[in-house]
Amino acid sequence: MTWEYGLIGLVIGIIVGAVVMRFGNKKLREQRSMQYELEKSKAELADYREELTNHFARSAELLDNMAHDYRQLYQHMAKGSNDLLPNLPGEKNPFAYQLTEAEADNDQAPVQMPRDYSEGASGLLRGSDRAPRN
Repeated sequence: MTWEYGLIGLVIGIIVGAVVMRFGNKKLREQRSMQYELEKSKAELADYREELTNHFARSAELLDNMAHDYRQLYQHMAKGSNDLLPNLPGEKNPFAYQLTEAEADNDQAPVQMPRDYSEGASGLLRGSDRAPRN
């Protein structure tokens, strides 16, 4: 009977030890706390990114509307200037440059095509304006 009491005591001791280790382990609690904080930070970052994306999308939309309204205002002023002051010379007319319909509908400014050559000689063709190498 004595060995039975010893065996029961051992089993109860193992169970109590496991419970104490499970709930009393400081590192495990810290690990769970850090995991919770990490997931919370990830969720906050995702929310912030979503808010930032929405902000810039709305800003781009407002800027596009503003550019469209500016083009309409400029066309209105240029047309009014030409209609009300038809004899005004071009250099005195502040609205001498008129946007064409294609430019008004285009969201980008006119672009000049790049040249495939430079103004002067370059590289080996430049000549002897450098000191000779030794």
